[in-house]
Formats: sequence, structure tokens, C-alpha cells
Amino acid sequence: MGLPDLRGSGRFVAANLIDSLGNGMMMSFVVVYFARTTRLSLLEVGAALSLGQLLAMAAPALIGPLVDRYGARRVVVAGNLVSAAGFGSYLVARAPWQIVLATLVVQAGANAYWTSSSALVVLAAKDGERPRWFAFLRALRNIGAGTGGVGAALAVSIASSAGLRAVVAGNAATFLLAAFLIGTWRPRRKPTEGTAASRADAPRTDLGYLTVLRDRSYLRLVLVNLVFVLTAMMPTVLLAVYVTGYLRSAAWLVGVLVVINSALVAALQTVSTRWTARCRPSTLLVLGTLLNAVAFVAFALLVGLPRWAVVAGAILAMIVFTAAEILRTSPIGELSVAMASEQALGRYLAVFQFSWTIGGAAAPLLFTSLLSYGPCWPWIFLALISVLAVPMMSGLDRNTQGRA
Repeated sequence: MGLPDLRGSGRFVAANLIDSLGNGMMMSFVVVYFARTTRLSLLEVGAALSLGQLLAMAAPALIGPLVDRYGARRVVVAGNLVSAAGFGSYLVARAPWQIVLATLVVQAGANAYWTSSSALVVLAAKDGERPRWFAFLRALRNIGAGTGGVGAALAVSIASSAGLRAVVAGNAATFLLAAFLIGTWRPRRKPTEGTAASRADAPRTDLGYLTVLRDRSYLRLVLVNLVFVLTAMMPTVLLAVYVTGYLRSAAWLVGVLVVINSALVAALQTVSTRWTARCRPSTLLVLGTLLNAVAFVAFALLVGLPRWAVVAGAILAMIVFTAAEILRTSPIGELSVAMASEQALGRYLAVFQFSWTIGGAAAPLLFTSLLSYGPCWPWIFLALISVLAVPMMSGLDRNTQGRA
């Protein structure tokens, strides 16, 4: 099945699953929660949430040096505790400024986790198994997020506002449990001095961000990942609006497409990593990117087709999109660590995390603006940047340092 050796990493795996459950529980219900539990309008809630996320965008720059100074595991534990405090504050947030502050705390904790989590893979993985670990964690997070989302939907449908409060309280508890699991995790294979595993959980030489900014190869990787982030935001930001508003299809089709994506990633991510183990990471990135472009062109061509053709075409396009996601996930995660300087791993991962924060913040405005010019323009844009990103991937896997 392409699974890594999980011995000695049970708590690390459980923490990732629990963290994903928590994210899945709140991902689709934050706006609904504040709309039902406060007297604020949807516009006020949305503005407060957006402002909180924007204020947290600088967090990775502060977190990177902490990883280099204190080690990834301590920062992940702290990030989970901060996220727990943030979600706990959701229970008492009523005014817009309170929502902004609570969201800032939640996003700061999330940034601490995502900036540091790749370094924990270095600590868990045996020689040559990092790609399998990145693939396995991606599949695990899909399962956890999907399960958490279903549980949250059930709680809301049964108990309305009370159910939403229970979801928030449960979510805070999941982050506390995840912090405990990571804090008490002791890998079965003890890291020895001078190995990548030891450096992932120990202080490093205090190098500044100029070290990263001078590394042109790594900056190319960050730009490539920014393209991937924009394409990855398609299912959550663009898909529902396009299918229901421009293709005139029922909302059930959106649900089917999302389920197809989640199920295929969960089922095939680790298997795909085993099948492609002998392929160069840059080759997989190019193939995944070109498949993305094909999927986006297919989505754009659905406008004006009969309903049966829209359903069949959308399903086919989503399968191609998911294949691209499966191919690129493991190589991009592996390269984010392998191409980083060992002495400044935290700062390198912080810069890499900026591609996620910038892409996630820009996607809603970018996609809605392009839709205002016509339904095909977001898809044309996504296909175009995918094709333009291909030359940037050439030879990325030749510039690797510090492999385990």
C-alpha cells in the first residue's frame, strides 16, 4: 500500500489524525457559528474573520526562528495549545473585535503547526521514507477532515446553536489532545548526532532570512507551490459557485465532486507514492501540473453543455484534478525539506509556508474577480499559470541538501 514504517510513531500519527478532525469540524461552519451565536450580520462576521486571518499572515516569519531555536516539536506543541485557546475564545466572542482577536490566535496556532510539521516528518521517517510519510499524512488528513466535517454537520443539524457550541468546544479539546500526543511522542529510532532527524528537533545556527532569500532554487520551489496553492483552493472557493451559478446544476453535484476528490486521495495517495518511487520529484511535479491544466480546460468547456454532459464532464475533470493532486503532494513536501539548509530549516519552512498563507488569502478575491468577467476566466487563469510554472520545476531535485 506504499505505507511508511509506522513503528514508534503512533502518537505522531494519532496527533495528525486528531488535528485533521478538528480542522474538519470547523472548516465549513465558522461563519455559520458566529452568524447563529451573535447578533452580527454576515458581512460583519465575514469582515472580522478576514481581518483576523490577514493579521496572522506574518506569523510564519516569527515562527521560523522559533523552530530553529527550540526545535520543531516544541513549536508544534505550542501551536496546538494556541489553537486550543483560540477556539476556546470563540465560545465567548460576541463583538467584531473579539472575533478578530480570536481568529488571529487560531490562525497563529495553525501557522505554527503547518510551518513546523514538515520538520517532524524528518524526525519520524527512516532513510528514504520521507516521500511515503508525506503521502501517508496527506491521505490521513483527508480522512480526518472529512470525518470531522460530517460529525460537525450532524451536530449542527441535531442541535443548531447548541450543536455549534459543542463543535467549537470539542475542537478546542482535540488540539489539547494533539499537543499532549506530540509532546509525549518519542520516536522508536532515536536520532543520532549529525543526522537530519536530530537536526529536526534540536536548535540550529542562528542564520537570518537572507540565507533563504539568496537561495534562488528554493524561491523557485516556493513560487511553484504558490501555483499549487491557488489550484488547490479551487474545490473550496470556486467549485460550488461555478457549478450552481454558471452551469445551472444542483448542489448535489458539488458534494459528489468533493467526495470523489477526498475519497481518491485517501485511497490512492500512498499507493501512488509506491508506484512512482523511482520517478524524479521534478518529473512528478511537471506531470501533475500538466494534468491540472487539462482538468481546468475541461471545467471551462462545460459551459452551455446539456445537463448530462455537465455531470459526466465535471466528474471526469475532477478525477483528472485529483490525479494531479496525488502526483504532486509527496514530491513538493519532500523537496520543501530536502532543498532547505540544515542550519536554518525553520526559516526555510516559514518562507515555504508563506506560499500557503498568501495563496489562501488571495484566492477568494482573485477567483470572484475573474468570474465577474465571465465563467471561463478563472479556469483559463488556472490553466495558464499551471503551464507557465512547468519551466520553473526543471532541475529542482538536483538542488537538495541535508537528506536523511
